[in-house]
Amino acid sequence: MDLLLPLLLVALLIPMFLGVRRQKREMAKVTDMQDSLKVGDRVVTTSGLFGTVVELDETSVDLEIAEEVVTTWLRASIREVRNDDDAAEETTVDKTTEVVSGNEVDAADAPKLTKD
Repeated sequence: MDLLLPLLLVALLIPMFLGVRRQKREMAKVTDMQDSLKVGDRVVTTSGLFGTVVELDETSVDLEIAEEVVTTWLRASIREVRNDDDAAEETTVDKTTEVVSGNEVDAADAPKLTKD
């Protein structure tokens, strides 16, 4: 009975210790990614904004978010660097379908709405 409390404490501390190690590893990985940014990288910010790095500073990054629209962000707000494979997957769609009046039809056969 006297060993129950120490064993219980050890059983609770081991998962907590492993979780802290995993969190530190992930933080180091993100910090390395943010430190290795270079001009021309396609990135995503923590708020979900897509952009291309056009200029770098020690603490800030200038992102082009549209043609000739440049905004300044903190380096810490960069969540991930997108490679060309990720961007190609989003733009390539094998077969698009739309639901028109409850029926599924090919996008090519769907009626087109035009402004008169």
